[in-house]
Amino acid sequence: MKISTRVNHPPSVAVPADNRPLVAPIYQSVKFTFDDVAETERQSRGQREGFQYSRVSNPTLQQLSLTLAQLQGRDGCLLTSSGVAAVNLALLALCKQGDHVMLFAEMYQPTRYMIRRLLARYGVTHTMLSIEDTVGIEQALAAKPTRLVIFESPSNPVLKIADIEAITAAARRHGALTVLDNTFAGFHNHGQFDIDVFVHSLTKYASGHGDVMGGAVIARSELIDKMRQDFIVIGATLDPHTAFLIQRGLKTYALRYERQCANALHVARFLEGHPQVASVTYPGLSSHPQYQLAQRQMLDAGTIVSVELKEPGVAPASFANALKLFAISASVGSTESLVQPGQLMKPRDLNDSEQQWAAVTERTMRLSIGIEDAEDLVADLHQALAAI
Repeated sequence: MKISTRVNHPPSVAVPADNRPLVAPIYQSVKFTFDDVAETERQSRGQREGFQYSRVSNPTLQQLSLTLAQLQGRDGCLLTSSGVAAVNLALLALCKQGDHVMLFAEMYQPTRYMIRRLLARYGVTHTMLSIEDTVGIEQALAAKPTRLVIFESPSNPVLKIADIEAITAAARRHGALTVLDNTFAGFHNHGQFDIDVFVHSLTKYASGHGDVMGGAVIARSELIDKMRQDFIVIGATLDPHTAFLIQRGLKTYALRYERQCANALHVARFLEGHPQVASVTYPGLSSHPQYQLAQRQMLDAGTIVSVELKEPGVAPASFANALKLFAISASVGSTESLVQPGQLMKPRDLNDSEQQWAAVTERTMRLSIGIEDAEDLVADLHQALAAI
């Protein structure tokens, strides 16, 4: 072969069956081949195992899918290029014209946008309530056939705890599916509940290092199989190299989460006693309105602390600017600690009543706690409060 042919047809290197790599390789290939057309056709029909095109399936993505499904206690998982893509593709795959969706004011703004703006264009109606309105949830489900109920717990950013058992029971009674954005709680939480579909942003705790984006939809296999073709055609596929990095990040998931939760409790206790702090919301504090519910539902209290600064003593933006270890950032779940002021999170798409439910003010501070030394984090918060 001449050089231009050789470099495009390199020699194959076979790894013996008893000589496996400790870390699975990255299958950074869009295309896979078979030796003949008949076998290619058999794979297309689902009559044999294998891969053809990475938008449909890829060995690296499959390993990550299997890992995440097992962590969440389900048997099926679809991967997407971002957390928002996971939410949106699940909604698109599960809803059709004429369906009705229940959502809540205390949830991620892009999820509200998708339902209230985009799905509405295609004839999907909705009802929005407060996640605390368990009576209203039952009444609304009884009043109108509902395709699905989508919610999150703890809520972003003020950490309200949904009564998952009550919501899932009501949805089941009235024939609705339940979709839980479980990003804040993590893969190790809420698997015991009768949730039909879990969605996660892998950008957060799965990766943990703030350097990749991804999303996951996790459910029992029959639901995943129904959604799979829609996901393939829409095409928001996770890249194999990104999947490899997320799989690598998962190796320290439990260690990171344990340290972050311990740090979060330490920070929450410090802030709760500070004279310039009006209130601290953290599910691990007995002062949390739903402390007992959180204790029953979750194995831990999470890594996010929500703070309301006193008025008029502390200027919120000045407080965020004065922090040295907490970076001003819109995301959560990184090994570094992050802060997001209320003026950047206030839900401007909600009316006055709905904003009361969401409970985000200009003085709200969302702290995403990292794995730094807890005393260093407290010292940083102390100096920032003192400096202003």
